[in-house]
Amino acid sequence: MTGMRKSVNIAILGAFTLLSGITAAAQTNEKPKLIVGIVVDQMRWDYLYRYTDRYEAGGFKRLLGEGFSCENTFISHLPSFTAVGHSTIYTGSIPAIHGITGNDWPDQVTGKEWYCTEDTVVQAVGSNSAAGKMSPRNLLASTITDELKLATNFRSKVVGVSLKDRASILPAGHTPDGAFWLDDNNGSFITSTYYMKELPTWVKQFNERKEPQQLMARPWETLYPINTYVQSSEDDVNWEGTFPGEKAPVFPHQLKDVYKKDPGSLRSTPSGNTLTLDFAKAAVAGYDLGNGPATDFLTINCASTDYVGHKYGPNSIEVEDTYLRLDKDLSSFFSYLDQKVGKGNYLVFLTADHGAAHAIKFMQEHNQPAGLVEPKKLIAGLDSTLNKRFGVSGLVSSFMNYHVSYNKNKIAAGKLDYDAVKKETVNYLQQQPGIEFAADLENIGNSPLPEPIKSMAINGYNPKRTGAVIVIPEPGWFEGSLKGTTHGNWNLFDIHIPLVFMGWHVKHGATNETVHMTDIAATLAAMLHIQMPNGCVGKPVMAITTQQ
Repeated sequence: MTGMRKSVNIAILGAFTLLSGITAAAQTNEKPKLIVGIVVDQMRWDYLYRYTDRYEAGGFKRLLGEGFSCENTFISHLPSFTAVGHSTIYTGSIPAIHGITGNDWPDQVTGKEWYCTEDTVVQAVGSNSAAGKMSPRNLLASTITDELKLATNFRSKVVGVSLKDRASILPAGHTPDGAFWLDDNNGSFITSTYYMKELPTWVKQFNERKEPQQLMARPWETLYPINTYVQSSEDDVNWEGTFPGEKAPVFPHQLKDVYKKDPGSLRSTPSGNTLTLDFAKAAVAGYDLGNGPATDFLTINCASTDYVGHKYGPNSIEVEDTYLRLDKDLSSFFSYLDQKVGKGNYLVFLTADHGAAHAIKFMQEHNQPAGLVEPKKLIAGLDSTLNKRFGVSGLVSSFMNYHVSYNKNKIAAGKLDYDAVKKETVNYLQQQPGIEFAADLENIGNSPLPEPIKSMAINGYNPKRTGAVIVIPEPGWFEGSLKGTTHGNWNLFDIHIPLVFMGWHVKHGATNETVHMTDIAATLAAMLHIQMPNGCVGKPVMAITTQQ
């Protein structure tokens, strides 16, 4: 009898062990109902902490308090621009492979200048303007959103949302259910015939609310008393831009009159982020995301942080106020997802496409080295130098994305030594104020560029879409304006970005190990147990994937 009991107990134990293994396997293969990728445009890593004492519990603090933060996440390509960053995040690849080498680029074969999402064979849907003639066809690699579609036999739903066309189109990939962006001409979210012939009913209903007009009917005043913005410069400084009709860059900004003169001005206010996240909520409801037979994916770009940053610079009260308001909007959005999809059922990651430099005049006022790179002067001086040396004028066709392109027809007609032209170019550029290095990308192995700049230059070089010579400004120097700021360089203010995962199968924590922008798509693929995008060069972040 005792032996029988022992046998029964062993059998029960074995069955329990087998059942536990099956349960564990089921849990391992469990998928999130929804993935939400949030790219905050021009968000420097330090913004996570610079205003942290003023963030509320449900926004950035929730991300850091519940999620897992990769504190040392870097861009590994040049230039650090919006279209390039979004493409890299979602392909896990680099411009050399995915082909998006800038927001615009000069075709090295035809000489034509292309916009990153320009498509001459599609038409706008929801508008009659050229703003809708867009698609992802210029993106040469698949995205993690594409791979999710392929892995689920297209049962997953994928939607892209942004004020910017490129920041909606490129993340959503080649096979989404929809990608939507704002047309300033009619104040509505639109799409193109690449995706659909008619706007969905829910988009039409959202547009009928006329939310842009409502948001811009109120003045932009600081969220809190202006004297409490101690992380920012004085309100009235000469390195900040102004809205049309303004005499000084100071609060309150009277947006109603500004919006009448310039419908695009909404983008340069915190209201642009509010509008975007309100539309994202409508997209979740409209497509019933997170309630289908497979994991869905929503890509969101909060673009107003970029427009505000360009106009005012990182040390402005306007930027601080924009992040405090975005924090509230994120808190509201996460609460909406909790109710709609269920806390723990969705996975969120938040990152940035690039950072931003301090304004030049701000730096100079505080005795920091900084200056303005002026392309027109560089081209004029370079062309004159090349003309004297080779006897042919107009050899330089463009200076774009910190790359020099040449008129190859003139070089061929003049029977010039192409390598000699490039060598003369490098010699001239390296003698100019604010230029630290210049390098012939086609002979990069012979260049004295230090790491990591050399690798970043190589990663950004696509021979069909990139000029042959790259220019590297000194730290603090950039191409742009003395008002506000910009981005695009290899320096830490441009390439050190936030990366925080929160939600499904993510435990609270942080790592200071080096992570790259290319690792984001690889990490998502590992978490979902699907194939990485076909041009991916990144690696999964083990600190996150081993949590499962």
